[in-house]
Amino acid sequence: MNRIYVLMSISLLVSLLLLVFSCQSKVSIETAQYAVNGQRLYAAHCQNCHGAKGEGLGKLYPPLTDSLYLNKHRDQLACIVKKGISGPIEIAGETYDGQMPGIPELTDIDIAYILTYITTTFGNSNCTYTQEEVKNSLKKCF
Repeated sequence: MNRIYVLMSISLLVSLLLLVFSCQSKVSIETAQYAVNGQRLYAAHCQNCHGAKGEGLGKLYPPLTDSLYLNKHRDQLACIVKKGISGPIEIAGETYDGQMPGIPELTDIDIAYILTYITTTFGNSNCTYTQEEVKNSLKKCF
């Protein structure tokens, strides 16, 4: 009889834990904090060209909403933010052939904040773009 109560108690506890954790967001607290800081920096440095919702501006400025592009080029994004990019790029099936100036005054953590904001808000990601990842990416800039 005692054994039944123990098994029932364990079962109830596991069920409660599953219920509690299923209500948690897929985005960690750290990622959410990075995204909040990134939103402010995005508004100051990126929003004029790429739009408040990352939608871009016609054929002039590309959108930042293509998850496939963001994932495929994740290791290059820090370089694009810091040093800019020129020449044709394809995003969401459209070719853009302009020049994006870099923002060299941004720190590694600033770039991590911005990229976390972009990838979680527009790119359907749920992970933090870390300062260490930015530092390593910037060492390999094209």
